[in-house]
Amino acid sequence: MMSDEELVQRCVRKEAKAQEYLFKTFSGRMLGICSRYSDSIEEAEDIMQEGFIKIFQKIDTFKHNGSLEGWMKRIMINTALDLFRKNKNFRYSIDIDTIEYTSETNQHVLESMGAKDLLKIIKTMPKGFRTVFNLYAIEGYAHKEIANMLEITESTSKSQYSRARTYLQKILQTEKSI
Repeated sequence: MMSDEELVQRCVRKEAKAQEYLFKTFSGRMLGICSRYSDSIEEAEDIMQEGFIKIFQKIDTFKHNGSLEGWMKRIMINTALDLFRKNKNFRYSIDIDTIEYTSETNQHVLESMGAKDLLKIIKTMPKGFRTVFNLYAIEGYAHKEIANMLEITESTSKSQYSRARTYLQKILQTEKSI
């Protein structure tokens, strides 16, 4: 087991064993992140692969101000967002003032669901909803930051998040009645 600092130094020197260790240590978690922004496991793997290429190309810029994993996570998210912007799949956009809100979700339904079940439901969301939902609810970005990342307006980010919540609530209500 080597420290992050030693691992980074060895990767900067392009040591194959260190690069392999970094990949094996973090690939599972990075694939999980990528899968939240993709439509299929194949697309998630492509995003992850592209992300690791960027990580190895930019490893010398890591300043140890935060965790190595956090830095890598940010690269993976940005790689997924680059693909998203490139494909211009940001549909289902609506102004925040026109959103209709549904009733509160039954907390019991959420508590009875496992994380995997919830992620499966999130994966069924339209890509625009899912991307904003992931960035806001899971990653913790503010709508202003999301707007900058996705090159959209802040109100579009808010509306996408609101629509994603409404979508999620409808699915959870359906699950409750089954």
